[in-house]
Amino acid sequence: PGSCPALCECSEPAKTVKCVNKNLTAVPADLPSYVRNLFITGNRLGRLPAGAFPAQRLPDLSALNLSGNHLRAVEAGALAALPALRQLDLSGNLLVSLSPQAFGEGGSPLEELALRGALRDHGALLSLATMLQSGALRNLSRLELADNGLLLLPAGMFTALPALRQLDLSNNSLVGLRNVSFQGLGQLQSLNLSDNSLGVLRNGTLAQFRSLPALRRIGLGRNTWVCDCAIEDLVAWLKESDQVEGKEALTCAYPDKMLGKALLKINGSDLNCSVPVDLPSQLQTSYVFLGIVLALIGAIFLLVLYLNRKGIKKWMHNIRDACRDHMEGYHYRYEINADPRLTNLSSNSDV
Repeated sequence: PGSCPALCECSEPAKTVKCVNKNLTAVPADLPSYVRNLFITGNRLGRLPAGAFPAQRLPDLSALNLSGNHLRAVEAGALAALPALRQLDLSGNLLVSLSPQAFGEGGSPLEELALRGALRDHGALLSLATMLQSGALRNLSRLELADNGLLLLPAGMFTALPALRQLDLSNNSLVGLRNVSFQGLGQLQSLNLSDNSLGVLRNGTLAQFRSLPALRRIGLGRNTWVCDCAIEDLVAWLKESDQVEGKEALTCAYPDKMLGKALLKINGSDLNCSVPVDLPSQLQTSYVFLGIVLALIGAIFLLVLYLNRKGIKKWMHNIRDACRDHMEGYHYRYEINADPRLTNLSSNSDV
């Protein structure tokens, strides 16, 4: 129990074992039972299979660092036999498969999870979302998802994290938060959204920020803010809120005429809002109004016809009689022209 694996460095007084840059391809099987802090970094593990850590052999292991190990798969049950695990770092790996059952069926006491640069594969992101939504990590207080090139986040990804206090989404490529819900994160204190591609934050997202009682630090620096009419709500919120760190440094990225202008210094005259922002809804309203007008005109026309039905009937009879007389005249002339005798008679009569 007190032995140290080959290629590792152990300190029993510090309860620490380090297996760093040793080209290991598997987790050492003979880890000492006293270990609380385990560093297996810079190796070539490739995958973390079920039972990678011996069952009941590491009862006190609370901090596990597996960063930079070329890990591509964390399989079901790989971390299930660690009852005291509180901190896990999987940063710097190239995860393709992250099993939602990696911590077993009963969940985990894990409090801190670092996945910096480990979720470049979209399938791994979806697997993580499934794991979080299942409630397996309900004790999680810190989640680090920076440097992953994320464009959009799965809907409802954070809904089952009631203890979450710190959420780091910095240095990604997030273009919007419309489908992201922060509801239920009553303990959230810090949210880092800096170094992304956010162009605007909608009213729904701002309302969620206002509703989180513990949220005191929001990072929004170095985003590509689009300063048109849609940004008015964000500007108003920035001016009244004390949650945003360094809000004075937030500037417009588009359009060119607003480039570099501080968001806090924008006013209504700076934005060209003469054209409605939601043009499709304006057109829809116009079409509805036009339909109502046409229906009203049609109803009035039918009413006029009904009130003048007798005159219209008489007028139609007169038209019919006139057409009949006219046709009879044509018929009479046709008969004369068709009979030579009648033609001569007509000519003599004319003379």
